[in-house]
Parts: sequence; C-alpha cells; structure tokens
Amino acid sequence: MQIAGLAKKVTIYIGESDKYNHKPLYRAILDLLRAEDCAGATVTRALAGFGAHSRVRSADIVALSTDLPLVIEWIDSPGRVDRVLPRLRDIVVEGLITVQAVQVAAYRHRGLRDLPAQMPVTNIMSRDVHVVGASAPLWRAVEMLLGQRYRTLPVVDEAGQLVGILTDGDILNRAGLLATTVQEALTTTELRQHLSELRRSDTPVSQVMTTPVLTVTPDTSVAEAMQRMVERDVKRLPVVDASLHVIGIVSRVDILRAMAQPPVAELARTPPTPGGGLTVGSVMMTEVPTVRTDATLSEVVDALVSAAQRRVVVVDAGHKVVGIITDGDLIKRASALERPHILQALTHQGAAAPPAASVTLHDRSAGDVMTPQPVCVTPHTSLDQALRLLLEHRIKRLPVVDAQGRLVGLVGRWGILQALSQSLEC
Repeated sequence: MQIAGLAKKVTIYIGESDKYNHKPLYRAILDLLRAEDCAGATVTRALAGFGAHSRVRSADIVALSTDLPLVIEWIDSPGRVDRVLPRLRDIVVEGLITVQAVQVAAYRHRGLRDLPAQMPVTNIMSRDVHVVGASAPLWRAVEMLLGQRYRTLPVVDEAGQLVGILTDGDILNRAGLLATTVQEALTTTELRQHLSELRRSDTPVSQVMTTPVLTVTPDTSVAEAMQRMVERDVKRLPVVDASLHVIGIVSRVDILRAMAQPPVAELARTPPTPGGGLTVGSVMMTEVPTVRTDATLSEVVDALVSAAQRRVVVVDAGHKVVGIITDGDLIKRASALERPHILQALTHQGAAAPPAASVTLHDRSAGDVMTPQPVCVTPHTSLDQALRLLLEHRIKRLPVVDAQGRLVGLVGRWGILQALSQSLEC
C-alpha cells in the first residue's frame, strides 16, 4: 500500500496485563490492524508510568515483567484510520487513544512479494468460519451471512461433515432473494420486513446450496488452490480435515494478500515475483456496462441487473470516467420513494419493473447516486500496483482509462488471480 503526504497517527496507551477475549490486549489490537490491511503498528514497552488511577507502574525488581505500560503507534491513511478506529475503540475498554495529523515524508517497502507457490493454505486461510446445517431454514442462513464479512457459508450435515456451500450467488439466483450486499444497505425497517417475508418460507438450506463442493486440505499448496479456483471459476474454497470437517476457508483475496504482504513463513526456494512483468491491459475486460451522468435510475437499474459485475461505470459525453455505481451504492443513496421499486427490480434480476417504477425512477439521474472520482488505473499499470490499490481501498474492480481519462476496460481481483495462476505454469 502507498502512504505519502497527509496521514494520521494513532497512539494507544494500555497496560501489559490488559486482556481482550482471554488474550493480551496488545495482541488483539495488532490482529485487528493486520486483518484490516493497515500499514503497520509498533508496540513499545515503557519503563514506568501512571494513568487515571494514579497507580505507578514501573520495571522495578518486584514488578518486573508483570504490568508495565505499553504504547502502540499506528500511522496510516486518513480514510483507513477513520474506518478502523470505531472497532479499535470497542476493544480498548480501559486506556487512552489519541489521533493526530502527521506528514509522511517517505514510506518505502517491497513490491509484490515472492509468490509462495509451495506455501500450504493453512498459513493464509481464514479460521473464523461459520457453518450452517443443511436442514436449517434459509432465513437463518441469510441472517448469518449478513453478520459475516464473507459471502459464503459451508453447509454441514448432522455429523458436522461438509455437504454443500451457500453463497451470495445462490441466494440471488436460486432463491429469488436480494443479495446480501444489497440487504446490508437496507434500512432497519426494510430489512426487518424482508426477513419477515423470508421466515414465512420453509425452504431449507439444502434446496438452495451448491453441491458437491470443491475443497482443499490444510496441506494443499497455495499454487494448487489458486489453480482450482481458476479452473472451476470459484471465489473461495473450504479447507477440510480428513473427516471432512471444516477448519477454515481460503479465498482469492487471501491469496492476493499473501502476495502483497510479507509471508507468514519464508521458504528456502525463491521463485520469480509474479505480476511485475504483467500489465492491466493484458487481463482487463473491455466490455464494460456504462451509463451517462444524465441516465435515469431506471436505466441504471437495467444496466446493473444485466451486468455480471453488478456495477456500472458512469461516463461523460467524451467517455471519460466520472463515477461508478454498485447495487449496494444505489440502495444506500436512493430516496424512500425510490427504494421499493429498485429493490423489486434487483430481486427480479432484469424482469420488467412495475409501471410505477418507471415513473418514480425517472425523478433522478445516475449523477445523483454515483460514487464520484473512482480509483482508476491505466492499461500500462502493473498487476502488482493494481493489486495494492484493490486491497488498500477494499474494492473488487478498477476502471481502466487511457491517457485522456477515457474508459477502455475494467480489471478486478478475478482477472489478476487468473493471470498470476497462469504465470505459475510458465
């Protein structure tokens, strides 16, 4: 990730004996910052100090290594600090957190790291995985998905063995429901009504899940997991033990992060760095759904439901990129009158919207609901730089523009993963 110019410095003062969920608080803080792709943090152990209780903590011979003051410093981009800080406040129950603006003169680090082709997936997989029973009602699974950062739930039988997988796509395509990415943008009242309707259905998870499931074991190499994702066009793979019990899940984002960050364990063999010789132009999609800034919301919805990417790029008369709209963005920024018609259109995925919708959705334009000035790359941008931007901004796709800012394509995590996978075979 790149940090230059104005940044924010967060300083956290805690005690060495402070705990969070039965583990040292400083470790919990570092784990949180690392999980959120933060630039880095440093923990410093003090010699002495006192806080709100006026109790002096010092490294004397009696209290040595028991409860000394700790100072954690974290410098990052203002946007990332603003996003992560609320979660940080939640786990620092007792202590002091300060934030100040700083000017970063230089922040240098390695580019895309050596591809850990033989590294086992156990080193990069996510272990905090929730599962759902095959006989559970679908509404319960939807509620679980809304509480996770993943869009996938492994489905298990009564013995806890993996029998299927439930994805956001299954909910959208097979159950005729709103994708969870859209549901997260609903108001509390709208979400309660949607879930209430869903609870009246007795559809079990087993009728909607995808089966059989492509899996890997903890010892499967990262390279092999990547190859399976590309060949089967899947985003995530459950990691199972010899008894088919789920012990983790590995996603294409986990793999890309492993390439963009220092490895968990360095290997003796050092293969060439992937992505350095490849550019965005070699992997980008050239067929990109677009609308003009004056397009009606009806036109925007039509473009969204017909696009596999579930997003449209907003361009001006000269085909220059001025914004981007996703299905979630559209719901968040729609008015109370517009939202029911948009939700109905998204649920039917391209089916004709009711006549009232066509009238209501003409009231505003794409320019009113778009995210302006999206992050863009050029065809000459290297894949490693595009990867850093995707991870830093926590987005899935980047518009590709020429020297004049005109749209020429779209590149995403999937295209980069495919290119990196092919580089392993060379």
